[in-house]
Amino acid sequence: MPDNKKTNGCCSCLELGHQVVSESMHGAWLASTELNSLHSSQNKKLCNCDHALITTSNTTTTSSFLHSVINMVGMLIGLGQLSTPYALENGGWLSALLLIGLGIMCAYTAHIIGKCLEEDNNSKTYADIGHQAFGRKGKLIAFIFIYVEIFFTLVSYTISLSDNLSLVFAGVHLQVPGLRLSTSQLLTVIAIVIALPSIWLKNLSSISFLSFGGILMSMLIFSSVACLAAFSELKSNQTIPILQLHKIPSISGLYIFSYAGHIVFPNIYTAMKDPSKFTKVSITSFTLVTTLYTGLAFMGAKLFGPTVSSQMTLSMPRHLIVTKIALWATVLTPMTKYALEFTPFAAQLDHNLPSYMSSRMKMAIRGSIGSLLLLLILVLALSVPYFECVLSLTGSLVSVAISAIFPCAFYLKIFWPKLTKQVVVLNGVIIIIGAVFGVIGTISSSKSLIMSFQRGH
Repeated sequence: MPDNKKTNGCCSCLELGHQVVSESMHGAWLASTELNSLHSSQNKKLCNCDHALITTSNTTTTSSFLHSVINMVGMLIGLGQLSTPYALENGGWLSALLLIGLGIMCAYTAHIIGKCLEEDNNSKTYADIGHQAFGRKGKLIAFIFIYVEIFFTLVSYTISLSDNLSLVFAGVHLQVPGLRLSTSQLLTVIAIVIALPSIWLKNLSSISFLSFGGILMSMLIFSSVACLAAFSELKSNQTIPILQLHKIPSISGLYIFSYAGHIVFPNIYTAMKDPSKFTKVSITSFTLVTTLYTGLAFMGAKLFGPTVSSQMTLSMPRHLIVTKIALWATVLTPMTKYALEFTPFAAQLDHNLPSYMSSRMKMAIRGSIGSLLLLLILVLALSVPYFECVLSLTGSLVSVAISAIFPCAFYLKIFWPKLTKQVVVLNGVIIIIGAVFGVIGTISSSKSLIMSFQRGH
């Protein structure tokens, strides 16, 4: 039966207006979108003849151009600013061309995500674009990659938390009888216990507050490094190798991860007053972030040379005030991320629980499962405390697909009859480049992770 006949044969059910709360940063964006898509079960027309669901929802469009740029920049800046100096030092100064090239490539894929959303007004999220292109399988694959990226990102944040806590509390010695845990591990356990209550949050205003805190911490880290380079006694005279080709596979994942943020871009698009300016927002945001990353990479590499750590804060002179500020900011950043990143899981779980269940019982189940997941992340982070390996693996295995391969594949599938040969070739080349970096990066970072694990034991 043709689709139009199916639609005409549908019975109409209750339609309720539902508005999404537009928040300013990563977790809140994802939270509001997820809650909207899940609670939109109240906003659907159910077709009795083929059980097709047609969703109707309204999204607040309040973001100006400047607000949207701030949102996107805030989403992109994260762990990447800690690792780019290490990546540049290991890859050589010519690898900065790779960093810049990936920034341009990801800006383009952000642009085509906007085009996909413009094509179908029913698409509101990254997973919706996957459904728009490849149906249910496309949406399922997008969901899987989104959640895997969130999970491993939180593992990386927890490793970073553990590494920096040992410097923040240098000189502190803790020991618990019967537990073979080091002081830094025990400090990390305490920090996670402190963060656990945030997992139970569902109020978007509280989540948005945490998100703003995360952005503030990122700004403090960058400002601290800039002050160190400009005003400290350290001289930026370290020699950076020209190119170390054999290390490019391992650092490519670090560079790619630095631009991971595409899962939230549809939410920025749908919240804009004028979505036609989304391409300009993407270009402006990626220009700013790429400039920041490149400047930070050269500053860190010139300051510390071969001794630069995979987290630049660990290389900074410990007696300086700016170092203490940067360390505390790095420690507090993960504490603001847990609730933000867990919100989609919580919303999905909330939706799947029986409707007759009380809100208090749902909160207890949601919080308990979230707490168990956070404890699992803690165990993984303490068992595999190799920041650069885990971050590089995440970038190569997951982020490259979400940020480069999938957007191009979605775009080609949706617009195939309308595309010129040049655009098809461009998107095909990006898919190939993404796949190559994904494969060689995953192999390299996996080998490094295994070797690091063997040395640690």
